Amino acid sequence: MISDSLFGEEVLHTNMERYIGTTAVVTGASVGIGAAVCEVLVKLGINVVGVARRVELIEEQAERLSGESGKLYPRKCDLRDERQINAMFDWVEANLGAISIMVNNAGLTLPTTLIEGAPDQWRTLLDVNVLGLCICTKKAIESMKAHQQDGHVVHINSILGHYMPDVPCLNVYPATKFAVTALTETLRRELRTVTSPRIKISSISPGLVATEFLEGFTDLGGLRDGLKQVPALQAADVADTIIYVLSTPPHVQIHDIIVKVTAEAF
Repeated sequence: MISDSLFGEEVLHTNMERYIGTTAVVTGASVGIGAAVCEVLVKLGINVVGVARRVELIEEQAERLSGESGKLYPRKCDLRDERQINAMFDWVEANLGAISIMVNNAGLTLPTTLIEGAPDQWRTLLDVNVLGLCICTKKAIESMKAHQQDGHVVHINSILGHYMPDVPCLNVYPATKFAVTALTETLRRELRTVTSPRIKISSISPGLVATEFLEGFTDLGGLRDGLKQVPALQAADVADTIIYVLSTPPHVQIHDIIVKVTAEAF
């Protein structure tokens, strides 16, 4: 849903016109922020490749959005598997061509600790939150450069990529988001040498968001249920922020935005 929280609809549409008919890739597109981003981009006339393991949920959303000016293309892909990522981008190239927007939204956390946690759990977090993001970014930029398509990469980061709250059982999740903060700056510096096409990188760091992601927190001491009761952002709020970043003029690059709900608890 396009809300009125950040800017008027007329301004939004004007600034996003350059993307009409182009292709975006959104990971973690089945629910929450990813689904909200897919909806707003499709309604703006963009062809969106929605990527997730639970592809049936994206297929349902694609049906609901079938009358919009853009189109949602569901693709099943596990970001822990580089072969699946490569196959997904090969499909985009063969069927839709150049990518103009890459939204690295997929991410997860698992409720355990560094002392008692299993390395396989940590590996899953690193594979999805860091390596999957890196591979998708690389493939998207390869597409932009091959087609001379100006583009924008957006990382969905977290406030946990900037500081450590006193929340139990986060294990390596904050480390993965601190990595995204570093990777954003690393990519910005690398892209300085790419004069054509013009490719921008932005990081969006939300605070607490009311999505399925909360299920990844521990239920120790009632934390999970407690988080569901405190003020939180909605997925559409983060989608609005992404549109704001994308709508900036070509010479403006928003490096990082921290977004919190009023009365944020952390």
